[in-house]
Amino acid sequence: MQTTPKSLRLHIALMGRVNSGKSSFLNLVSGQDVSITSGAAGTTTDVVEKTQELLPLGPVVWLDTAGFGDMTELSGKRLEKTKAVFDRADIVLLVCEGSQIGDYEQNIIAEAEKRKLPLIKIYNKADVCPVADAEGIAVSSVDKSSRDEVLSRLKAELIKVCPEEFIDTPTVFGDLAPRRSSVVMIVPIDFEAPKGRIILPQVQAIRDGLDNSQIVTVVKESEYPDALANMKNPPALVICDSQVVDFMVANTPAGIPCTTFSILFARLKGDIVRLVEGAAAISKLKDGDKVLIAESCTHHAVEDDIGRVKIPRWLAQKTGKKLIIDHAAGLDFPADLAQYKLVVQCGGCMHNRRTMLSRINRCEQAGVPITNYGVCISELKGVLERVLTPIPQALEAYRRIKK
Repeated sequence: MQTTPKSLRLHIALMGRVNSGKSSFLNLVSGQDVSITSGAAGTTTDVVEKTQELLPLGPVVWLDTAGFGDMTELSGKRLEKTKAVFDRADIVLLVCEGSQIGDYEQNIIAEAEKRKLPLIKIYNKADVCPVADAEGIAVSSVDKSSRDEVLSRLKAELIKVCPEEFIDTPTVFGDLAPRRSSVVMIVPIDFEAPKGRIILPQVQAIRDGLDNSQIVTVVKESEYPDALANMKNPPALVICDSQVVDFMVANTPAGIPCTTFSILFARLKGDIVRLVEGAAAISKLKDGDKVLIAESCTHHAVEDDIGRVKIPRWLAQKTGKKLIIDHAAGLDFPADLAQYKLVVQCGGCMHNRRTMLSRINRCEQAGVPITNYGVCISELKGVLERVLTPIPQALEAYRRIKK
């Protein structure tokens, strides 16, 4: 579990007013001095991340934030980052000074309710601020001997409110092919493939196949026809990198279901139906329209980068329009989405599901269509209907918008 990517971990945000003891609480439950603590207000100046194995929940990421009510010179910028954590959090821990619930705490509660985020109240400094409210967990974070008791109570509350996707282990494609059936993965080795390795979505898909007792065959596109010819029985599913989706479709018999890694991650991390519906906006783009291409990672762009070079080129070729292309990487995502006619989000292997759903919802609120790399590329190549066949609800959505 120690190597579980952050994007697959439960994200727990610690929020509250300055000097309520958020960092001390994190140090207590993690059993380490993760965050600097001090009696001075505003000690935590940026979001501090700490990964931990929190059994029985499994891998989690703690997000320690700057406090509300900071009056220092940089308070504005600090609070911007704190508020942005709402987009990443799966659960909010509201750390209070005793049982004090004032305007700052009410604002956090209201924002969590607005976003339908589970919230657990932590009444800190209980040794000097008596707590009578039975709704939350009373704790003295400076009492290291209380860690086991506090952690036990916290785990119980987390399990009660934990989003279902973290209780039931998600699957990339395990439900799309029978156990012990053959699955072929087409993995190009190009400029974007890290030397000696393959990219994270492909690694996660291979592991998912093994976890679901499927027989996984991994080949480059040049060996794919030979791999099919050598199989006694046709595979139950073929998965490819989106960049060779037209090649895969052209070389895969009609009766064999096939799709792309990115489309599978659109289903795993986001709302596949909404992302398919967003692809309809491609045909409506006009000269001068702005398109945002958003990537989860911050890798160095290579010569023929998929997000910065290939997708813009394919969009221009397909639409015949002069488009304005903006890019966002990592956790950056523009506040003003209304300026765009389309957002194209990557598969999101570096983001958790909450972040991806938050981006989709923000686009919906701004009235901006959003799709993802795999869906977009497959539509641009004219094969989207074919590669949605393994996912009936997505295929139905595609046929509906085409009508």
